[in-house]
Amino acid sequence: MKIEHVALYVNDLERARKFFIKYFGAKSNDGYHNPVKKFRSYFLTFDDGSRLELMNKVEMDDAPKTLNRTGFIHIALSVGSKTKVDELTAKLRADGFKIIGEPRTTGDGYYESCIVDAEGNQIELTE
Repeated sequence: MKIEHVALYVNDLERARKFFIKYFGAKSNDGYHNPVKKFRSYFLTFDDGSRLELMNKVEMDDAPKTLNRTGFIHIALSVGSKTKVDELTAKLRADGFKIIGEPRTTGDGYYESCIVDAEGNQIELTE
């Protein structure tokens, strides 16, 4: 068994799509639009074949995203090496993204950092 994809509702579909393409090399499909449900989505595919579905509807509940809450809390993306974690963290910082976890080796053995994207979602960068 494997996780086929993870889906994420976002307010700004195009901005979120460009974020994952620019920083993580995702490839995007042409998108899907259901005008009856006022729903749009993109499937993003990463180098290893894993996929992320970005979705948007006209009427969505946009509850505050606290860092400590129940439910799904972050997406962890492996970037290939400690050096790449450091470099991408620095690039994201320079581009104005909030770093909530500096690059480090965690107690469970991951070398990682953690950032918050433009919509308040946590993205963990791992080697």
